[in-house]
Amino acid sequence: MREYLYNLATDRKKGFLSGIFKALLFVLSLIYGLIVRILIFINKLKSQRLNVKVISVGNITLGGTGKTSLVEFIARYLKGQGHKVAILSRGYKRKATPYYSAVPSSKTMGDEAYMLFRNLADVPVIIEVDRIKAAGRAAKDFSADTVILDDGLQQWKIKKDLEIVAIDATNPLGNRHLLPRGILREPLSGLRRADMFVLTKTNLEPATKEIKDFLNRINPRAVIIESMHQPMGFYNVEKPGELYGAEVLKGKTVTLFSGIGGPDAFENLITSLDIKVGLSFRFPDHHNYTEKDLEKIISSSRDKNIDTVITTEKDAVRILELGLGDRGLSFFYLRIAMAIKDEKRFYNRLLQLYPL
Repeated sequence: MREYLYNLATDRKKGFLSGIFKALLFVLSLIYGLIVRILIFINKLKSQRLNVKVISVGNITLGGTGKTSLVEFIARYLKGQGHKVAILSRGYKRKATPYYSAVPSSKTMGDEAYMLFRNLADVPVIIEVDRIKAAGRAAKDFSADTVILDDGLQQWKIKKDLEIVAIDATNPLGNRHLLPRGILREPLSGLRRADMFVLTKTNLEPATKEIKDFLNRINPRAVIIESMHQPMGFYNVEKPGELYGAEVLKGKTVTLFSGIGGPDAFENLITSLDIKVGLSFRFPDHHNYTEKDLEKIISSSRDKNIDTVITTEKDAVRILELGLGDRGLSFFYLRIAMAIKDEKRFYNRLLQLYPL
């Protein structure tokens, strides 16, 4: 059902019956839009200025825009500039646990937050639904001077020092309808709050003029930055200590599986490395994998004489807890790095937050 509704929202489903459902979803989207506008108005009336610098990285659409990679990129840079940075995340689909955990995992932190925790060992990742409370803990417990709000665009109660909106160049705004008729999480007028737009995955969609023109019309004061998702190479899921070059699987036929918002971009990156996709399994975003899921992937691969499975880094942290053991297949995940086309302009905008 979830996949069917998403296909309706993205206009992948056609036909008379789909048209009727789309009309019903459009009515619901009008109601949703009214509710969101009221919430924005109420929350902005009582919004708070925090005692740390606040950088928000968010998106206006459902699906994977690459904001987690952007959060990591910003945290690394500011840390390198001598700032004490903390990342604040709600920990989507995690178990109910305190903001810290004695045993960090994707279940206690959420997959994206746990991925950041693993990749940024020297940057605290605080899990808390109440971001204002989390910012206080960041300052008190870690002496943070800067917090990065992961998925922060809809945090209307907080005054931001820099509002960054990540936009997927391969599918910028969907059909420009609100949920559930489209994939917009709030009205397009929300883009006027942005100080910076980061167009992601432009290496997969170089034709960005149309979306740039639209963003300039709706918010001419915001800086527009282009970025790319570049494949660094592959890690063995169970032994992630060694990075294998992107060419190591060239020419090989593999099985892919992912539970992310933008599976097309992932599959396009794999095929761009001259890797043949024999099987592909797509699960809902943030899918909690089961032993049954894993067995289906393995048995289907064996039936096709495929001995190599590739997934995303976000999915890898979720399947680790199942324990791969000796299953006769090699499991890898693709490590992706974000590259900014105009780094100097991007860095200068970040550094404007801090007095000389």
